[in-house]
Amino acid sequence: MTGLFAGALRRCRVFISILIVTGAVSACATSGGSIEEAVAPVAPTTEKYAAIVVDAKSGRMLYGANANETRYPASLTKMMTVYMLFEAMDQGRISRTDLIPISRNAAARPPSKLGLKAGQSIPVDTAIRVLVVKSANDVATAVAEFLGNGSEARFAEMMTAKARELGMNRTIFKNASGLPDSGQVSTAADMARLSISLRRNFPHYYGYFGQTEVTVAGRTIKGHNKAMEMIPGADGLKTGYTRASGFNLATSVTSGGKSVVGVVMGEDSAAIRNARMAQLMSLYVKRAQ
Repeated sequence: MTGLFAGALRRCRVFISILIVTGAVSACATSGGSIEEAVAPVAPTTEKYAAIVVDAKSGRMLYGANANETRYPASLTKMMTVYMLFEAMDQGRISRTDLIPISRNAAARPPSKLGLKAGQSIPVDTAIRVLVVKSANDVATAVAEFLGNGSEARFAEMMTAKARELGMNRTIFKNASGLPDSGQVSTAADMARLSISLRRNFPHYYGYFGQTEVTVAGRTIKGHNKAMEMIPGADGLKTGYTRASGFNLATSVTSGGKSVVGVVMGEDSAAIRNARMAQLMSLYVKRAQ
């Protein structure tokens, strides 16, 4: 009975937290005045909280909270890893059918992982799907070594250089996966820039980010981006979590000719994170151009 009571209490706390998020955002929606005045009552749910909503067409910020404060990106990092794969394909340096070898280093990465063994390989196309859906750390490291001449550290430098090209001036990458590293930081605003750049620069590949399952060696793996199911018009992007980062989410929404990208970082649970994003999108998609 003690276990059942504790489980019920945890579920109750999550439900109450979602109500708090919903109430706070709803209050700002009805407060009137300018956008800046409207969002003022929205308070972070944790000290780690940061968020932004951006009109993807104009680049105008519709909502921001600690948007330029550095946070740990966790697996949102993999959006840049995939960006680098897209760029390499467009430049003809690799193809979707090329095989990415799995090193001992890659195979030894901690979960979440696909579980590949050293000496195996994975096609580029499958690697992208696995990074988006499964958020596999072993595959991320294999990609880094594949594109970084055998060195994940070198690839991380390439990722950081690309971040600067995209205007992500407060982002530093140390690995391709988002596994904990105190030197690997980003901001909600920078992650929004990356999200918009993925859509804008690679519309022919962007559909990968809308996938919710992947089949590898006859095994179907389902993703855990529940926001895709919760938010009307959501067309993709990425979740992330480490203990240090909290629960992160980047979401793209296209609805009624409007295009919006949102990033939420540092929430206490996936449920609260998803509810926060759903509420923000319900309010700010209509304010986009």
